[in-house]
Amino acid sequence: MTHGEEPGPETHKDSAVLTYLEGLLMHPVVAGPGATASGRSEAAHSNQEQAISRVLEASIAENKASLKRTHTEVWSDSPNPHDRKRIDNCPVGLKNVGNTCWFSAVIQSLFNLLEFQRLVLNYSPPARVHDLPRNQKEHRNLPFMQELRNLFSLMVGSKRKYVDPSRAVEILKDAFKSSESQQQDVSEFTHKLLDWLEDAFQMKAEEDREGEKPKNPMVELFYGRFLAVGVHEGKKFENTEMFGQYPLQVNGFKDLHECLEAAMIEGEIESLHSAENSARSGQEHWFTELPPVLTFELSRFEFNQALGRPEKIHNKLEFPSMLYMDRYMDRNREITRIKREEIRRLKEHLTLLQQRLERYLSYGSGPKRFPLADVLQYAMEFASSKPVCTSPVEDIDTSAPPGGTTGQQLPPPSSAEQDSLPPLESSGLASGPATAPSAAQQQRVPIHKPFTQSRLPPDLPMHPAPRHITEEELRVLEGCLHRWRSEVENDTRDLQGSITRIHRTIELMYSDKSMMQVPYRLHAVLVHEGQANAGHYWAYIYDPHQRCWMKYNDISVTKSSWEELVRDSFGGYRNASAYCLMYINDKKPFLTEEEFDKETGQILSGMDKLPPDLKQYVKEDNEQFDKEIEEWDIMQARKAQQEKLALAAAAAAASAASSTSTSSSSPQPMSIESSPPDNAVPQQDPEYMEQPSPTNDSKHLQEDTERAISRAAAEQEERSPEALLNAAIKMEYGRLLRFAQEDTPVENDYRLQHIIVYFIQNQAPKKILERTLLTQFADRNLAFDERCKSIMNVARAKLDLIKPEEVNMDEYEIWHQDYRNFRETTILMVTGLELFQKTNYVEALMYLIYAYQYNKELLLKGLYRGHDEELLGHYRRECLLKLNEQAAAMFESGEEPEVTTGLGIMNELVVPCIPLLLVHDAERDLLAVEDMRNRWCSYLGQEMESNLQEKLTDFLPKLLDCSTEIKSFHDPPKLPTYSTLELCERFSRIMAALGRVPTEGR
Repeated sequence: MTHGEEPGPETHKDSAVLTYLEGLLMHPVVAGPGATASGRSEAAHSNQEQAISRVLEASIAENKASLKRTHTEVWSDSPNPHDRKRIDNCPVGLKNVGNTCWFSAVIQSLFNLLEFQRLVLNYSPPARVHDLPRNQKEHRNLPFMQELRNLFSLMVGSKRKYVDPSRAVEILKDAFKSSESQQQDVSEFTHKLLDWLEDAFQMKAEEDREGEKPKNPMVELFYGRFLAVGVHEGKKFENTEMFGQYPLQVNGFKDLHECLEAAMIEGEIESLHSAENSARSGQEHWFTELPPVLTFELSRFEFNQALGRPEKIHNKLEFPSMLYMDRYMDRNREITRIKREEIRRLKEHLTLLQQRLERYLSYGSGPKRFPLADVLQYAMEFASSKPVCTSPVEDIDTSAPPGGTTGQQLPPPSSAEQDSLPPLESSGLASGPATAPSAAQQQRVPIHKPFTQSRLPPDLPMHPAPRHITEEELRVLEGCLHRWRSEVENDTRDLQGSITRIHRTIELMYSDKSMMQVPYRLHAVLVHEGQANAGHYWAYIYDPHQRCWMKYNDISVTKSSWEELVRDSFGGYRNASAYCLMYINDKKPFLTEEEFDKETGQILSGMDKLPPDLKQYVKEDNEQFDKEIEEWDIMQARKAQQEKLALAAAAAAASAASSTSTSSSSPQPMSIESSPPDNAVPQQDPEYMEQPSPTNDSKHLQEDTERAISRAAAEQEERSPEALLNAAIKMEYGRLLRFAQEDTPVENDYRLQHIIVYFIQNQAPKKILERTLLTQFADRNLAFDERCKSIMNVARAKLDLIKPEEVNMDEYEIWHQDYRNFRETTILMVTGLELFQKTNYVEALMYLIYAYQYNKELLLKGLYRGHDEELLGHYRRECLLKLNEQAAAMFESGEEPEVTTGLGIMNELVVPCIPLLLVHDAERDLLAVEDMRNRWCSYLGQEMESNLQEKLTDFLPKLLDCSTEIKSFHDPPKLPTYSTLELCERFSRIMAALGRVPTEGR
């Protein structure tokens, strides 16, 4: 999204309604009295329309391009219509058809004004339109009006989660043909779009009021009047003017009332209240009539003359959910002037008190200042310190080199040092007191111990102290300092209390009932995130029926909160801030009240709101969507049937293979899970057990099983196969239970070694555990000797005896599928982390993205179903940041093909993943996204080639899109095939390597 230079406020404009509509996005405009839309010349239209055409064509081109994108890109619709189905009566979103998020924000804000919605839906074109249109305006505006009605009707009654507004844009595109290359500001485009809406209502109003002055419902809804009272070169004047929205400057103000106070007074106004005329000029604005819908445009863009381009103001500006406009009304002019004068006097007093307080809190004449109470306390502590008689430098031997020399007198070792020294006897250094030191001892250089050897002498205090002070001097000084400190603290408290009381008095100045008679409730906040040259728009709109805020972000419509609105709208956070505030008169409930059926008295909702032609239009669209869902369901059912037939064929083949292998003298190796009971539908061999080489997983499990059998045979007196099987199963279960309960390092995850460990930690049902263990002992790989073969046969017989009602096979399969998912997630994680360590971030990203998503789904079922979510989240985040850094460096090079490659990385990899970081609102993920966005937004303030500027402007809206709608992107990466042993080794290696990274770096 681009914004051109922001013009200053104008005193006259060709259309009063145009003024309101023009300001809905960016531009402050004040219209003069008597101005009408019809008074504009066709020549003036021509220049603007040619410029607008370029923006339209660019938007349509982007939309057409989006239709050609593959399913791997971020902007495509989900192929599953169920994903695009409206849930209950959730508000309908609007599809972004190519940098048109501004369109969604404005249209949703207007649509949710139910009075405006009714005006659009019940609009009928003038009767003469059935003849040929008489001018270009009618030819252009009326088809657009019909498309807006269609769009509104779909937003009311569609079964779709979001609808496509591109037909309205197509109508506009067809109305203008241009070869001009002028860049057009988005807000100018928007005001023109809404201006056509006004013209359509004006034509209808003129037809309905033949012979009378027509009333345009748009003017009635959005426009008010103010009285300008002022002095110009000593001459007083009063003018009544019409306004559609009120422009407010943001810079230098902390809240909306401060902005309004400044906007209502211009120049020197002292002469307004005196009988004497002076040469001073200034004016006050007093509202004489406020519109039902009161809109403020917050001017957050300033033109930087030095750089030659606009810049965005990110200052924080607070605004209330309920705004009382009494103080700005002309009927309250005198009382407001008195209160303003009182506030001015209080603020002067406040400034004086704050200056005095500052002298107490920042005392001193140098560059460093301290609270006076602390200074007096420090002086008291100094005076009270134990006096010393020596200079602090007298005991330092300046002739001795650092570290000491032979013969230097060392301070005695501390008790701790003495304890750490070895006994002299054992070291061979013990001698009697009369023994002369040996030559080696004489040459021995003392070891320098910086933390003990430099210890201050015990008689030197830790802090400076006076050299000489008598008891009398200390008593007098302490008394004075204590008294002075108490006086200073009392004075500071008095000043702070007075300041607080004045602030409270100013806050309550307009809180009496007489000044709370004109309440305006906040209806919508239009938000812009980004910089002056690019950004993303969305809207917060209050739902009075659900009594909550809703966030309208293109196709995403979600419940929000006042706290989220404040965070995104006040400014100073994530480069996001409100640029338009829409308030509605709280005493006019018709603005947001539903319509009632005149005959039944019931509230009209849904399709009942629509006139017959629109009912038919929505009905046809819903039937088309129902047909799409039906065709999808038939296609999915056909696929499911084909898969079922394939499974049945595989089952038959497996059954035949089973019979053959039973009679064979050399059975084929199989995994423990690949032999289903005869009374159940055979399942496909689990991927976590079935590997290309039967000597990997099967051998690993076979060895575990054989060890259990051998131990059972050694300890069991009864040698029958059934007794041995029961004993072996108990021993194997005991071994795995110990693994499941053992507290091991993160690199040793026993869940990967055996499915039973996973089941135990996740509290699988006993029947699932028993059947899984039986299946392990029924493995035909055990049939290498008669004992194992007999135990295998008993295990298989037991499996056959299990009745369907004893073990829920659907539940059994779900547990095994969960374990397969766990192993796949582990493979994705290990592969991604290995690639990350090799700095292959492009390939690592998709592994880490899918590992995080799959792991999150696993953790929804239980804490031990997956891996450490914070670890995966950290490396997913770091991988995106590394890719962003690489792409930015390529862009900064300014050379091809590096620039294209860098933007390709962002568009194909980074941007599609940003919604995944935003959706859960995690602080570290939000900060990472903010860092990435800030890096690219920082380029807006730098000089660069025009082609780079164009690419940056095209790219930034995608990066700044705040939608948390999870859109499709790259398919999951192909999983490498690991045996259990290989997977455990790789997992252990990578986790051990990560364990060496400092905690703050992970």
